[in-house]
Amino acid sequence: MNDLSLSILPEAAGDAQAIERLHERTFGPGRFVLSAYRIREHVDHLLDVSFTARIGTLLVGSVRQLPILIGETKALMLGPLTVEPPFRDRGIGRQLMERALKDAKEKGHAIVLLVGDEAYYSRVGFKPVPKGRVIMPGPVDAARVLVYELVEGAFEGVSGTVVPDWSKARG
Repeated sequence: MNDLSLSILPEAAGDAQAIERLHERTFGPGRFVLSAYRIREHVDHLLDVSFTARIGTLLVGSVRQLPILIGETKALMLGPLTVEPPFRDRGIGRQLMERALKDAKEKGHAIVLLVGDEAYYSRVGFKPVPKGRVIMPGPVDAARVLVYELVEGAFEGVSGTVVPDWSKARG
């Protein structure tokens, strides 16, 4: 695939249905029991730091970020990140993450948390959260809780339960 054929664009409100269908295909119905989805039930993702990947007009990937609190500290939760199976292993997920992290930093965010595979996410700089520092709602493998500091040292001393940022909750 030619890099020029791929566009990483800010998510628009009109993308919601296509992204939901992508999530259905790639994650299936089991996605709703995951710990991160419990947080997503209450707070919408932020369109200004969420992105789509397109080849022409075809949506082939998406990444979302939503506002959370870790204890009393504001942060973002990255996810879900997904790419259509036929387009995987082409760097699309990485490009989506890099754009999401870059724009989050530019907009003044300092910390991004996610639940995922360290081998994959460490390629862009995510690191495991020290055991016991962050408590996710519901069952989660603590080794899969990863953090990315958009501002050096921002995660130092941060700990607590992850909850939606209720100041951004749906009305």
